[in-house]
Amino acid sequence: MATAKKAAPKKAAKKAARKPNAAFMAPLAPNEKLAAVIGDKAAPRTEIVKKIWDYIKKNNLQDKKNKRMINADAKLKPLFGKDQVSMFDLAKIVNDNISK
Repeated sequence: MATAKKAAPKKAAKKAARKPNAAFMAPLAPNEKLAAVIGDKAAPRTEIVKKIWDYIKKNNLQDKKNKRMINADAKLKPLFGKDQVSMFDLAKIVNDNISK
């Protein structure tokens, strides 16, 4: 009769620390329209989007019925170019309003 060996408990694999992509974290300067909402300091794209969302949430600008839509106020209207945009359009709007 063969005896069954118990498997040794596996050690948790160490995850390699991910290096942030330097190009992804490069500071980008906002134009005048974007600076009116987030300030005029250069920031990485991720921080710019975060600041826009902070402004949207602070001022309750998400549409009540459809949370994916963002209603423009006086500061966002020049940036958006219309009264309401989809949250999926934010990346394009940010891209159009920064200088690399």
